[in-house]
Amino acid sequence: MDLGLKGLRAIVTGGTKGIGLAIAETLAGEGCHVALCSRNAGDAEATAARLAEKGVTTFGAGVDVADGAALAAFAEEAAAKFGGLDIVVANVSALSIANDEESWKKCFDTDLMGTVRLVNAALPFLEKSSAASIVTISSVSGREIDFAAGPYGTFKAALIHYTQGLAYQLAPKKIRANTVSPGNTYFKGGVWEMIENGNPALFKEALALNPTGRMATPQEIANGVAFLASPAASFVYGTNLVIDGALTRGVQF
Repeated sequence: MDLGLKGLRAIVTGGTKGIGLAIAETLAGEGCHVALCSRNAGDAEATAARLAEKGVTTFGAGVDVADGAALAAFAEEAAAKFGGLDIVVANVSALSIANDEESWKKCFDTDLMGTVRLVNAALPFLEKSSAASIVTISSVSGREIDFAAGPYGTFKAALIHYTQGLAYQLAPKKIRANTVSPGNTYFKGGVWEMIENGNPALFKEALALNPTGRMATPQEIANGVAFLASPAASFVYGTNLVIDGALTRGVQF
């Protein structure tokens, strides 16, 4: 299936490792021009340079999504370089699971408001696109109670609600908004590798919950994101695509 992504212009936050990197690579591989950011400017620039080898235009910048002004400037610069924007993927998370007030504030500012700020900055450009799409990255922790209940799970749940609201509000403008909720996803340097090394008992317990016997790969999550972001999903508005290998048991109606 041709997803129809060739020539479209995308922003991916947190695009230098894990799920975000896989999303950026997949979109670029499908012919998208890709702007990506991370808090490390060098990593973002190096990743963008590597993706440009796929024959697309790329842009990498060091941005903390909790900095609204910097995030807006990044979106505007990306739109200027590409001549507009078609796809926005909000991927960054603070990964805060502690119950202290600082963790709640950090997760609110990064996971939730980082997404809101990005969408608000990109909307003027999306309104001019004929293939506008917003994809937010939530988590199965937003659907059910697990060890990440607290700030992480709470704000991941809020993202699903926020995104479905966007879908309804923006549908008359033909701007689609959807969410992807990954299950446990393992990659080098990721949180599950750190847990495997630092808390093997928790890792074993988490792995045992996966009926497939394994965790997801970033590429498996990126495939779902690419579909939802693409014109091939032209009538998909407000869905929450769970990619978890049957990890969760809650029924979605």
